Amino acid sequence: MTKTEQNLLEAFAGESQANRRYLAFAKRAGKEGYPQVAKLFRAVAEAETVHALGHLRVLGQVKSTAENLKQAIEGETHEFTNMYPAMIDAAKEEGNKAAELTFSYANQVEKVHADLYRKALDKLEALKETDYYVCAVCGYTCENEPPNRCPVCGAKSQAFYKVD
Repeated sequence: MTKTEQNLLEAFAGESQANRRYLAFAKRAGKEGYPQVAKLFRAVAEAETVHALGHLRVLGQVKSTAENLKQAIEGETHEFTNMYPAMIDAAKEEGNKAAELTFSYANQVEKVHADLYRKALDKLEALKETDYYVCAVCGYTCENEPPNRCPVCGAKSQAFYKVD
């Protein structure tokens, strides 16, 4: 890998993290009664997304939909088989219950994501229109309508939001 490719990967990671961080900051600003600051954070988060997508495009990492689904399945599978189990173990060992919980939620949900991607890949040419809902507590993702209770964290159906 060239130095420029390494730089593009590093910049992609940094811009992606800035996007998520600024969206979290926007939520907090909104809750604290600063709508203009929340709007500013959201605007800059969008700009960071533009940067990140540009870096990813130059790296040639956005391919056909089938290839992208395969890559997504690999990534999600790595997370629930390797990454999160090790993180859960470390959090347990250190007695960090909050980290253990967030890692555990993510670990369980990554399996669901991999399955949803597999289903989409298997039916790519005959995929039917469906709605997706995400649990705001743990990230559990489901099709068609939210369950009465989230199967991962137990949140009520009101915690789910529709993704357009």
